[in-house]
Amino acid sequence: QVQLVESGGGLVQAGGSLRLSCVASGRTFSAYYMGWFRQAPGKEREFVAAINWRSGYTSYAGSVKGRFTISRDNAENTVYLQMNSLKPEDTAVYYCAAAVSRVVPVTWDYWGQGTQVTVSS
Repeated sequence: QVQLVESGGGLVQAGGSLRLSCVASGRTFSAYYMGWFRQAPGKEREFVAAINWRSGYTSYAGSVKGRFTISRDNAENTVYLQMNSLKPEDTAVYYCAAAVSRVVPVTWDYWGQGTQVTVSS
């Protein structure tokens, strides 16, 4: 069983930065990919970024490319989302997720509870 716990959300002004963290725990933790998703009120949950746990290869949604950076700390089983140049439209609940299989399209097997990010003008 895997548990994902996000932290680091909060209120930030437009143009500011925020770093989200997601710690994975369990008797055994193994993930091929870890990623971040977000969901704004009334909208579908959308993909934000993902990272290959072993290689560090990353993928980003076009809306955040160049502004957000996903990274991981293998020793701490933690994935981060560094968010820069934040915009009000980035306001959402952000979720981390883990995928066990390498198969594409990715199946996200585990999800965190989410952390609120609010970007004000």
